[in-house]
Amino acid sequence: MAVALDILSPERRLLAQDVDMVVIPGAEGDLGVLPGHSKLITVLRPGLIDLYQGNEMIDRFLVRGGFAEVTETRCTVLADAIMRPSEVNEADLRAWLGECGLDQADISAMQGLIAATPASVAARAASRADIAP
Repeated sequence: MAVALDILSPERRLLAQDVDMVVIPGAEGDLGVLPGHSKLITVLRPGLIDLYQGNEMIDRFLVRGGFAEVTETRCTVLADAIMRPSEVNEADLRAWLGECGLDQADISAMQGLIAATPASVAARAASRADIAP
């Protein structure tokens, strides 16, 4: 059983994919969404969205904010602004994080998390088409 994940921005649908788990940056902390999760709607804070198949992270997105709706079988992310960290250089990433309202300590912490992204995730993301089916 999987979670049907949809990630949408104002410009486009970025992803429609079944995953074993997705971790989203909820307003009160990170949420791990697995099949059978309780229904909820949450505001998203600036942070990382991590997608997993089994124990392996398969993709990662950086979100500025938005909302997520979770049901027992689905997670829909409606992002204000979203991108794959591998799509931008470090200076643009720092500027983007600053626009999220993060202070310098939070920007440095986020850059550390992004730098720790497994190389296989960045390589897989680079090989994918930008728009989901």
